[in-house]
Amino acid sequence: MADKQISLPAKLINGGIAGLIGVTCVFPIDLAKTRLQNQQNGQRMYTSMSDCLIKTIRSEGYFGMYRGAAVNLTLVTPEKAIKLAANDFFRYHLSKDGKKLTLLKEMLAGCGAGTCQVIVTTPMEMLKIQLQDAGRIAAQKKLMAAQAQLSSTTSAGAAESVVETRTTAMQITRELLRSKGIAGLYKGLGATLLRDVPFSIVYFPLFANLNKLGQKSPDVKAPFYVSFLSGCLAGSTAAVAVNPCDVIKTRLQSLKRGVNEDTYSGILDCTRKIWQKEGPLAFLKGAYCRALVIAPLFGIAQVVYFIGIAEFFLDMLPKRRG
Repeated sequence: MADKQISLPAKLINGGIAGLIGVTCVFPIDLAKTRLQNQQNGQRMYTSMSDCLIKTIRSEGYFGMYRGAAVNLTLVTPEKAIKLAANDFFRYHLSKDGKKLTLLKEMLAGCGAGTCQVIVTTPMEMLKIQLQDAGRIAAQKKLMAAQAQLSSTTSAGAAESVVETRTTAMQITRELLRSKGIAGLYKGLGATLLRDVPFSIVYFPLFANLNKLGQKSPDVKAPFYVSFLSGCLAGSTAAVAVNPCDVIKTRLQSLKRGVNEDTYSGILDCTRKIWQKEGPLAFLKGAYCRALVIAPLFGIAQVVYFIGIAEFFLDMLPKRRG
């Protein structure tokens, strides 16, 4: 049976609402994930997610955990709307023959959704990562300045020279556009595709099949808690599965490096250097943070999307008479 369709405006609004709610709830964990993934062996500032968040609050204040949140809150609406609506679009067209979608067709629909979303995801992640990681780099420089001050009596001015200059997303955007054009905002596009397409291929079929377990009949929606739990489980599973790609993407999109940290020329170069210098376990850095971010984010997203909050408000609008 073909999936039941709701209007495109309702899909977009539902996806946007879902993204806004989800990001607001889990953004500090996402910040910890970015900082844990970017730190390299020998330059470790944080030992765990909780250690990262505690040190962030101490050095940057409570709102330091929300650095880059404005970018996410601005762009997550179109990103989640495109992702969820595109998946529905492809599922609808792949099931026009009236037959139940096969697993392969569900994966193809997810692949299409993941490919479409990178139009927004890549620049969003590019800007967010710079803002999230700035605090880590500044803290690292302050620590090294303090260590230098202990070993030298002539370095009294060292700590003063390591004052973080905070930049905004607009400043980063203008600089990237000025120096590299639109391609600057799409740095790491290949790595983003490498992460988001497999994620969607795993997530959407897994969610659809888990959610069906809570349906009493094919024509009746599953209870909201089933959609929430299905979104959480499918999201965390897909997030951990593609975490190596997320580590590579984060490293490639970071414009500034800490002291003595490697730079990378591309996906293969990044993969090789991480494997050789940090070992295979480095590809799982921030995996549990990512699972904690994605699970509630997509759980909330699917509840909002399946409940269809937008449909309720759109139905209340006066109908135009022909």
